Amino acid sequence: MALVKPTRLRLLSQVIFFLLFLFLLVRTEFRGSLHESAGDIRLPYPVNLFFRLDPLVALSNALASHALYRGLLWSLLILIPPMFLGRFFCGWICPLGSIHHFFSSWKSERKRGKQLIESNRYKRWQTTKYYLLVACLVAAALGTGMVGWLDPFSFLVRSLGLSILPATDYGLRAFLGVLEHSRYASVEFAGSALHFILGLLLLSFKQPHFRQGIWLGLIFIFLVVLNFRITRFWCRALCPLGALFGLVSRWAVLGLVKNPEHCENCNRCLLRCQGGDDPVGGVPWRQAECHLCLNCVDECPEHGLQFQFFPAQKSVGANLQRRKVLTGLAAGTALIPLLRSTPGFAVERHERLLRPPGALEEGDFLSRCIRCGECMKVCPNNALHPTLTEGGLEGLWTPVLIPRIGYCETSCVLCTEVCPTGAIWEITAKEKGWSVDVAAGTKPIRLGTAFYDRGRCLPWAMATDCIVCEEWCPTSPKAIYLRPADVFDAAGNVKQVKQPYLDAARCVGCGACEYACPVQDRPAVYVTTVGESRSRTNQILLNRGKGGGKG
Repeated sequence: MALVKPTRLRLLSQVIFFLLFLFLLVRTEFRGSLHESAGDIRLPYPVNLFFRLDPLVALSNALASHALYRGLLWSLLILIPPMFLGRFFCGWICPLGSIHHFFSSWKSERKRGKQLIESNRYKRWQTTKYYLLVACLVAAALGTGMVGWLDPFSFLVRSLGLSILPATDYGLRAFLGVLEHSRYASVEFAGSALHFILGLLLLSFKQPHFRQGIWLGLIFIFLVVLNFRITRFWCRALCPLGALFGLVSRWAVLGLVKNPEHCENCNRCLLRCQGGDDPVGGVPWRQAECHLCLNCVDECPEHGLQFQFFPAQKSVGANLQRRKVLTGLAAGTALIPLLRSTPGFAVERHERLLRPPGALEEGDFLSRCIRCGECMKVCPNNALHPTLTEGGLEGLWTPVLIPRIGYCETSCVLCTEVCPTGAIWEITAKEKGWSVDVAAGTKPIRLGTAFYDRGRCLPWAMATDCIVCEEWCPTSPKAIYLRPADVFDAAGNVKQVKQPYLDAARCVGCGACEYACPVQDRPAVYVTTVGESRSRTNQILLNRGKGGGKG
């Protein structure tokens, strides 16, 4: 009985882990009725599983918060196998690496020859990822989660979850709509059946829309297209997690053995090399770059390449230059003061920077948030979106609540459940405090405070009846209340309307009133961050201490 080729085992592993990742990503949403659910709403799957396997996230989180958020301890154990086997994670498990591997293989099959062989030789620019790793870890130690911009799982969830999947969802719904409205019964039945199947496997519960989705998608597509030029460019040059595995692999006991007497210098081992690690004869093998894809062993016609434990031949580790390492250290060190010396971080913060419930104070939030998009993907009302300028450059792609698109549901705490780093602290619906009587001595978590623009409010400015905001207000007692008033209409006749007022002490800043306001272009009621629970200073009125200072 013939043994299964190792490359086929690797391919099977890649397919399994990619499908698992895609399944968890698609299931990062609540498929049910929020109003009919009893108790805390929970997802049935550990959708942030891959972040628990990410040692880069764990290290950056530990450096930033001087603690390790629950569940991340297991990810540090992932560093142990690379100490014995090398960068097998990159070639066998990482779903982003598998995507790049897949598209790179198109080039390998389509375009063989000297150009492909030369492009798969080791290049000095492959050390860039190590310097990026240094800069990211230094920045994390100084208080920012910028590592999330380049972490492969954050990048993949952000790109697929907020751009590619919503676009796919929209396209499939449009196609299925054409089938389901066909004049032919058989086509209509096929469309309905396909809609049912895709609804179970891929389609979202409802069509999501995300700000910055076009840019996130274009960045992802650009990096994928680069594979047709340079095999796995992301993995070779940019991935800080791959750099971390590369550094750890210097102690690996599994190595590539080259048999010169069997080598005919055909260079076939370079045709499908994924890491650019020089498996070819006559030069040292670069262990820190090898993804353990085993393509070189499979491709060699003379069987002159073998992976062995404790090989006699020496390999080359990460070739780092001291000057560039110091440059990475300096870049990471200088970045935080530059980003936080601007007025937007402390004294001129964007008034609409509404963070999710349970979010830490802004400085701690930015140090822990890895911009992964899990909270945005899971939000049932599509209320959370990636920032562009609202949070400054340091806050790029962190979550912000956009009430005009969606409001924060009263009993929902899903974003706190899926956050892998504790930037959004896990809370219960009871701790959130929106589903209980706020007058009963509880202190609900507040996202901000609503305000009225009376010049745009229908009862105030146009003598027109409207009580939509009061009806949508979820607090008990309601933060929005109505008072009858006699006003004059355009003909000069006296008309009684109910005008809305706001009790700031009861408002939690959920955004339901702004979402429901019938004034379409710019709502007559809007929510700002003032009064948010996570800040002691961003308040409407500050208590005065005995000394007369701000308390």
